Amino acid sequence: MYFGVCVTVLVTASWVGATHCIKFLYLRRNTYASTLPPHLTAFITDGTTDTVAVGAAPDQNSTSAMIVHGFGPTSSFLPSTAKPIITSDRVAPPVTAHVFNAPFFASWFCTNFAILFFPIYILGRVAIKKCDGTGEVLGEILRGFRDRGFTIGRFLNRCLTFCILWLLTTYLYALSLKALLATDVMALFATNVACVYLLAWVILQEQFVGVRIVAVILCDTGIALLAYMDGITGSPTLGGVVLAALAAAGYAVFKVMFRKVMGDPPVGQIAFTFSIIGFLNAAILWPVCIALYFTGAEIMPWETLPWVVLLMASVLLLVFHILTQFSSAVTYNMFVTLGLITAVPVSAALDIVLYGAHFAGMKLAGIILIAVGFFLVMFPDNWPDYITRLLR
Repeated sequence: MYFGVCVTVLVTASWVGATHCIKFLYLRRNTYASTLPPHLTAFITDGTTDTVAVGAAPDQNSTSAMIVHGFGPTSSFLPSTAKPIITSDRVAPPVTAHVFNAPFFASWFCTNFAILFFPIYILGRVAIKKCDGTGEVLGEILRGFRDRGFTIGRFLNRCLTFCILWLLTTYLYALSLKALLATDVMALFATNVACVYLLAWVILQEQFVGVRIVAVILCDTGIALLAYMDGITGSPTLGGVVLAALAAAGYAVFKVMFRKVMGDPPVGQIAFTFSIIGFLNAAILWPVCIALYFTGAEIMPWETLPWVVLLMASVLLLVFHILTQFSSAVTYNMFVTLGLITAVPVSAALDIVLYGAHFAGMKLAGIILIAVGFFLVMFPDNWPDYITRLLR
């Protein structure tokens, strides 16, 4: 139980940190209005002109006025009650239009860090059992795959499928952060537990639990409320919600198919598989990033690319995935899953402090319904027996 609490805290911290780092990559920063408070000069609204007026009195008919606010790069991040601030006093140089807009590259870069799964496992194994060398551990893992009927070709084929599915899920998640706040995306991603239950019931023939169907309905209702929280016409919210929901569904498919194909392998085999997934991602899928860059589909300003933020997001995602895969060796899986939903209120607090976000109306109702559905999915299979014992 003590290990479980620590795992929940670490999962929450890594998941929130990684999501907000990815979100930060998209934000256009104003480097000229340095005299104003940071939360007012941090971000500039897209759709304005290319010059910043931090000087003369704002002219309604002038194209040199710049709205500075602390919410995000597009108007979709602004709550309905937000009042932007128009700066005045001096005219600053133009702001470059080249901002980071490469969600696929960010997803590919973060996925490359999966290569470190097996080296981290080796270091831990050698530290615990100093008599085991790297060759001995690797030989034990390969024998385990061979005994389960995996050939080299079959194993690499399965790993490539998992690699594409994992990268696609990460890409959808990163893409949805362009149109939604981090808290909204994390709440929508938490619905993957309901998708996992449905797929496990159909594909893995797991036990049917009636209360989990209610949980699925609640999660779907929450998704619908978030989809229409800003109306239907002229709002990018609906597209962002669809992308985040697809990311949750993709992650659920990845987890269920991994259990279907790999079964319940030891930790060493899991670490080796994820390292191969990261290696295939780095070795095979890099031409896609190059093609997107040269065709202009993605914008990567190399001179101003926030490498530190990108590295932080990659490391935090690696920590998150290591915790989700390895924590079952020391505690219950429930604590790992619980970290996904506890990250939502933590992220909401950050959104309120950093971007002045407001959670009310349909948005708040949708997040609450998703949270209730999340906890219902976590009910044990024999939950009626517990209630009967409590009543007796």
